[in-house]
Amino acid sequence: MPSIFNDRLRQILLLLIIILLAILLLNQLYIFLPGFLGAVTLFILLRESYYNLTIKKQWNKTATMLLFILGSIFVIALPVYFSITLLTEKVSGILTNSTELLADAKLVGQKIFEKTGVQLLSDDNLATFQRKAATIVPSILNSSASIVSNFAIMFFLLYFLLKNGRQVEKFLHKFIPLKEENINLLSNETRNIIKANAIGIPVLAIIQGIIASVGYLIFGVKDWGMWGFLTGVFSMVPVVGTAIIWIPLTLYLYAIGNSGAALGLFIYAVVLVTNVDYVARLTILKKLMDVHPLVTIFGVIVGIGLFGFWGVIFGPLLISYFIILVKIYINEFGTSSPQAGAQPSND
Repeated sequence: MPSIFNDRLRQILLLLIIILLAILLLNQLYIFLPGFLGAVTLFILLRESYYNLTIKKQWNKTATMLLFILGSIFVIALPVYFSITLLTEKVSGILTNSTELLADAKLVGQKIFEKTGVQLLSDDNLATFQRKAATIVPSILNSSASIVSNFAIMFFLLYFLLKNGRQVEKFLHKFIPLKEENINLLSNETRNIIKANAIGIPVLAIIQGIIASVGYLIFGVKDWGMWGFLTGVFSMVPVVGTAIIWIPLTLYLYAIGNSGAALGLFIYAVVLVTNVDYVARLTILKKLMDVHPLVTIFGVIVGIGLFGFWGVIFGPLLISYFIILVKIYINEFGTSSPQAGAQPSND
């Protein structure tokens, strides 16, 4: 009996040490969590093609890994880098002319006050905005440095995931304490959700950004390309989405006297920019996976706070995991009620 007690005590102490070390490591490496999540995302998206080429068609594994990594750099890393560079230059140019920007903002605020009696843009609000605007470019530069480091981590981990993917999958399969059918359910749900969000959400953002850019160009918005890019980015924000960009632009056009352009942009944005999201979700995302809109909305809200940019992918995955694990728990541990009218056995 003392021996069993000592074994249990040692087991508990060892588990506590493992948990404490895991918490310590996660705390120190949390800044690189987006890179880790990005590597997992790319691995799940590329694993099937990679195994098909290296196992069935006998391609060289190292050359195939490098080919996939280079392709990912061209498709993901370079567009993000050039987008941040372009955005930084544009924002810097706008903020250097802060006097003109503040004058336009006051004009918009005055028009809103005249029509509604609500003072949205007071002198205090504008002064606060001016102080915060001075920190925008440095924060973008700092975030770009973080993005570069996370991209480096992402491609570094992707190399080892592709190289040792089979071993990693076997390890996880061995230690997940679930029935085989539930492990397969969890695996399929992970793959489907990640594919739907990793492919579907960026495609939706690009479509909305392009359509918005065309509208801004048609109705004479300055720096229409930058505003179109920002519209695409904010299309990933739940509930409000692209309206964060096109509503202020519409108000600005109205404030400077371009009432026709303001009305045209408003109609264009409501009819095309907003509704193209619903149309694309019913076509693109529906083909990838039938994800419930509430799962996407609440998942993105939770995910962005936890994981930053990658939260648009892993946030909905967390919500889906919660629902699936509840189902798995019922399947694993739920007890069926005895049949009605069943007689107890006399044996």
